[in-house]
Amino acid sequence: MQLDRIIAVRTNKTIYCDEDKCYKVFNEDYSKADVLNEALNQARVEETGLFIPKILEVTMIDGKWTLVSEYIEGKSLSRLMKENPEKKDEYLNLFVDLQLEMHEKTCPLLNRLKDKMNRKISATDLSATVRYELHTRLESMPKHKKLCHGDFNPSNVIISTDGTPYIIDWSHATQGNASADAARTYLLFWLNGDIEGANKYLDLFCKKSDTAKQYVQKWMPIVAASQTVKGNEKEREFLNSWINVVDYE
Repeated sequence: MQLDRIIAVRTNKTIYCDEDKCYKVFNEDYSKADVLNEALNQARVEETGLFIPKILEVTMIDGKWTLVSEYIEGKSLSRLMKENPEKKDEYLNLFVDLQLEMHEKTCPLLNRLKDKMNRKISATDLSATVRYELHTRLESMPKHKKLCHGDFNPSNVIISTDGTPYIIDWSHATQGNASADAARTYLLFWLNGDIEGANKYLDLFCKKSDTAKQYVQKWMPIVAASQTVKGNEKEREFLNSWINVVDYE
């Protein structure tokens, strides 16, 4: 095993490739419970039949927890969008179709999205008044049991060399309301500076899923609040602008 080919460097983790395997190596201080939960999420989502990399092993390398999964040779949708800007609309259509296919699946043993959102809202440094409004809004939203990715963005879709699209990184997977998942994807486009892409994405999602745009927007303060817990200072400033609950009443 030669871990010298780095695919990506993320906060608290480095991802390597060695032949046909992918190694996600977490920092030494990363929570063991979170590593094992991610592996369990991915194993459970495998059972839905979606095209995702299969988990092969959970191990330790040099004292660091490591997830070993299949390596999918190919390019991410985000890279393809940059390399072929004239095809961006085509790629966005594929992106939304993949998300809708995912939302058709159920995965009953995953954590519930509402439970996770409630925990995140409680962990924010928002005022008690705003937290109360967000908790109340969250409780009023319809309860669904659809498979939600939680971090669905073009960098987490790999188009393999044979053209098959694979969805990667299931660390935030839950079961819940698909429109909450869409609201998060919309905000991720914004955080990446692609406002035009965000608006095109939301239009496509609502059209293809026959969902009112206002309904997805009702989730945005909730999703933005949950994102502030791990966001950097610049991200938090932007996300806080979405948390003014009164604007969405």
